[in-house]
Amino acid sequence: MDSNTELRLAVLIDADNIPHSNIKAMLEEIAKYGIPTFKRIYGDWTKPHLTGWKTVLLENAINPVQQYSYTVGKNATDSAMIIDAMDILYTGRVDGFCLVSSDSDFTRLATRLREAGMRVFGLGEMKTPTAFRAACDKFIYLEILRQNQEAEAEAETETAAAKSNNRKAKPKAKAINKAGREVIKLLSSSINDIADEDGWAYLGELGNLLLKKQPDFDARNYGFNKLVQLIKSIDRFEIDIRDSGKKMGKLVYVKVK
Repeated sequence: MDSNTELRLAVLIDADNIPHSNIKAMLEEIAKYGIPTFKRIYGDWTKPHLTGWKTVLLENAINPVQQYSYTVGKNATDSAMIIDAMDILYTGRVDGFCLVSSDSDFTRLATRLREAGMRVFGLGEMKTPTAFRAACDKFIYLEILRQNQEAEAEAETETAAAKSNNRKAKPKAKAINKAGREVIKLLSSSINDIADEDGWAYLGELGNLLLKKQPDFDARNYGFNKLVQLIKSIDRFEIDIRDSGKKMGKLVYVKVK
């Protein structure tokens, strides 16, 4: 596919592992990467702890899949989701999968789907084991989406004041991690890996390389909406904005000082 927005995605949600409260934010995030062709959620809907999910399924056109817990202590939901993922894979009707769970049991599934040439996006909480995060092409923390929702709500309360200044209040990202030494080291090494003879690296290529090295890398984790904003905040790097000479506008290049 030529771009992420053209990807046909199968969205599979583990209801036992994910809170229903930020379903809207999750679906908006997924829409950035492609078009949801399948939207299924798995759980034992006879259980009271899934009641919250029932209220949001219809309005978001998500198809619930019933899976009874046949044995106490065993998660039959995982098996149903894995079987469905493989069935969808063999239909040839999708280009990628969104696996929404914080469960490490889906690590092998993510790996197998990527082996089959699928793009795999993971969404889960920060408690998600490293193995599952690393098995995805990109992993997004739900805490970030939750904070963005809160920031948008705060921005709405400031709308009146913003209007008096003829501008719209913009949501401000919050940090869930500190951009410390390890992040600077990752950025520096990645820039050097793809830099030209003068040491400059194209920002778009840098972003792709960062995800290959660390699938859960996201500027929003460090309180910035964009990668370029994160880089600007660190005095170890230089930024050069160049005219592309085309309608696509400006090109951003970065360099280690």
